[in-house]
Amino acid sequence: MTVNDDSFTNWKNREEIAESMIPIIGKLHRERDVTVLLHSRSLVNKSVVSILKTHRFARQIAGEELSVTETLPFLQALTALDLGPSQIDIGMLAATYKTDDRGLSVEDFTADAVAGAMGANKIERREGRDVVLYGFGRIGRLVARLLIEKAGSGNGLRLRAIVVRGGGEQDLVKRASLLRRDSIHGQFQGTITVDEATSTIVANGNAIKVIYANDPSEVDYTAYGIKDAILIDNTGKWRDRAGLSKHLRPGIDKVVLTAPGKGDVPNIVHGVNHDTIKPDERVLSCASCTTNAIVPPLKAMDDEYGVLRGHVETVHSFTNDQNLLDNYHKADRRGRSAPLNMVITETGAASAVAKALPDLKAPITGSSIRVPVPDVSIAILSLRLGRETTRDEVLEYLRDVSLHSPLKRQIDFTTAPDAVSMDFVGSRHASIVDAGATKVDGDNAILYLWYDNEFGYSCQVIRVVQHVSGVEYPTFPAPAV
Repeated sequence: MTVNDDSFTNWKNREEIAESMIPIIGKLHRERDVTVLLHSRSLVNKSVVSILKTHRFARQIAGEELSVTETLPFLQALTALDLGPSQIDIGMLAATYKTDDRGLSVEDFTADAVAGAMGANKIERREGRDVVLYGFGRIGRLVARLLIEKAGSGNGLRLRAIVVRGGGEQDLVKRASLLRRDSIHGQFQGTITVDEATSTIVANGNAIKVIYANDPSEVDYTAYGIKDAILIDNTGKWRDRAGLSKHLRPGIDKVVLTAPGKGDVPNIVHGVNHDTIKPDERVLSCASCTTNAIVPPLKAMDDEYGVLRGHVETVHSFTNDQNLLDNYHKADRRGRSAPLNMVITETGAASAVAKALPDLKAPITGSSIRVPVPDVSIAILSLRLGRETTRDEVLEYLRDVSLHSPLKRQIDFTTAPDAVSMDFVGSRHASIVDAGATKVDGDNAILYLWYDNEFGYSCQVIRVVQHVSGVEYPTFPAPAV
């Protein structure tokens, strides 16, 4: 048998194993609200090839190959356990098992590692929490996709309604079409039908009422059977407490803004300060995509090295706030054609750091350049550290943070030598450290942080909503603190 034959046989064997994993992953998700992860990447609703690619990617962050032959036994062991709602990382189970010296079987090791999700420790299923989207643009539609994807057994977040301004003839059909097809993020994974008689979009069985209104005061959500809902405002029209409180109508319990909040509205970056949300807080913000990209690595660097000062330069994809062709715009430069120009503009991300990281006393400045790409941006974070270090030390530290720390859902890590922006479309992390571009000289460090400013940010929004709704389930094995 030739080497080519060996490689192909090996591939077919791994395909077969990955195929056997799919029904196990699906059943755990539907019946027990257990999300199976591989190094923080969900394997729910993934194809055979996607599962294999996710395993293959582990070599970039863990430094060695990870095969489905290694993770399957841990997945099978989970099926025999009395698990409650949780997230279980079989990549971490496989990695930590290799270093465990207790001589346990895979079954016993797995039971011990996920004990917090079992028996008396397990979280009981809660009644599903209603969610309303106010606005259905770029972020609104991606948040909708994520809510539908995460519907699971129906005991988590339930997208019940979308509120939009009336758009004329065929409005509902056109909005459903924009949810179904996306030029950047591809086809919706599932089926979508439209019931114009009831003004409803049905996506993967989720009936989503489309409500037409020009102002929050026009809607009584209880009329649609909606109660204690979390409303996600994707319009950015209202950013202070007074404006956002207009959404606190009958049926709405909390309001989450997908833009930087003003005044005393808490700006939340999940993974960094979401634990500071007060139980009785009814209005909060998820800050900006750039704030979410820079704050987690900034916190990580400050925790380890101390940060004395910093500057962030964002090279940001263009947005709908800019003009396609030169035309009047109330802001400087943004009136110039977005697909044809690099546009210097301001960013509030640096000043927003203080809200998310109040203990960081270092001054952080920032500026931004909009560039002619439709999605994925990069933040160049230049830091003066509290002590000298080396490039190898910083990279090893950030690699470890991306794998084992409480920030592993926010910070990803890549060593790909030819990585470019489009490679990160669809990333679910707040930012991705580019190892090859990292610069360190004594107490100066420059980090290049990729981020999908649409999808990665939407994932952060969902994490915040899960947290305030009480359906943010714990992850096992627990990350190191």
